Amino acid sequence: MPPAVEANADGLIGPTHSYAGLSPGNLASGKNRGLASNPKAAVLQGLQKMRLLADLGLPQFVLPPQERPDIAFLRSLGFVGSDATVLADAWRDAPAFAAAACSASAMWAANAATVTPSADSADGRVHFTPANLVTNLHRSLEHRQTTRALDALFPDPDRFAVHDALPPVAHLADEGAANHVRLCAEHGAPGVNLMVWGREAWEGWTGLFPARQTREASDAVMRRHGATGAVLARQSRDAIAGGTFHNDVVCVGALNVLFHHELAFEDTAATHEAIRRAADGRFEPVFVEVSNADLPLGDAIASYLFNSMLIQVPGHNRLTLICPTETQENARSRAVTERLVASNGPIGEVRFVDVRQSMRNGGGPACLRLRVVMTDAELAATNPAMRLTPELHDRLTIWAERHYRDELVARDLADPDLLNESRAALEELTGILRLGSDFYPFQRA
Repeated sequence: MPPAVEANADGLIGPTHSYAGLSPGNLASGKNRGLASNPKAAVLQGLQKMRLLADLGLPQFVLPPQERPDIAFLRSLGFVGSDATVLADAWRDAPAFAAAACSASAMWAANAATVTPSADSADGRVHFTPANLVTNLHRSLEHRQTTRALDALFPDPDRFAVHDALPPVAHLADEGAANHVRLCAEHGAPGVNLMVWGREAWEGWTGLFPARQTREASDAVMRRHGATGAVLARQSRDAIAGGTFHNDVVCVGALNVLFHHELAFEDTAATHEAIRRAADGRFEPVFVEVSNADLPLGDAIASYLFNSMLIQVPGHNRLTLICPTETQENARSRAVTERLVASNGPIGEVRFVDVRQSMRNGGGPACLRLRVVMTDAELAATNPAMRLTPELHDRLTIWAERHYRDELVARDLADPDLLNESRAALEELTGILRLGSDFYPFQRA
């Protein structure tokens, strides 16, 4: 069994970062709809979080933002003329579609794909299935470019298998790693892949908010990856109704530890037992459950305690929780973190990071990253230009400060100058990350 580490690939926040409120069920997204955003602050906050993880000794990679506005999508709807004309006409005649075409939501890399490490796959390769994200129009536009980004980061077909997304139909609605947790004794050992789903494909759904992940999509991803140790568990209906649009809003795990809210699963006892059976004596799962009495679901969602990153810092025996500052500012969630650290439990440290620009759209530290377990040989086969170093961090900081706006409101998304500014930023970025001269659609046109 070769040793392995858990790397993070974070989405670099794009120049059109805005608060358009496009995601039903995401309470923060709806609450902040129409507010002015700060794309420059957003990307710098994301870069700072990446730098923290890299400085702690974890391999950290950068996933590029997608081209927005998505002019090709608008052209597919019948808009014609120059790019500026297409954008102006779309905002005049079909503003909902225009807003979707401008969304920078690919920043949340937890939705980029589901990942199965080589220790768990039938063919000994790391497998990726980009999420089709069909529940929301603006996110359904992402998966083809996400595939290109994953191909660029993981280019060796002998070690990596980047699949196409599942067919983009409601029956196979897939939201990626936001509904997936891998548990194991150590990263290089075979593990248990917990896939959490919200509804069945042919189930009549009557909830206030959509259940985004289907059981059938979870099953299909595990099947195509040849994944061993798969456990499928139903997400709590109460949690979905309360605004838990992904299970990573109420659950996070690392190594043998599953840290979750009382309302994370429809049947918590059965979920725990299924994980124990799948572990099959190879490791003993540890469940750290927070009661609804100690942290009501509303506080869990507002504070994003469980949308934190649970990581193993090299040289540390206990795990570290990387929380948003909102967790610290909420008295109840802060009390939970204090009890975790004071106990003799598996979580021994809590750190707070400022990702407020992302949080206002409903995405915490865990939303911004895709976790990929890799051996040393697999790490060596990645694109080195996309791995964060102090030098790359500094270069991207300068790049962002030069290209990004300090403020963006809804009317700015129709500005053709923003389209040109965004493309200029992405053109330079392709050189920095060595993505090739035809990575983005505008470069291939």
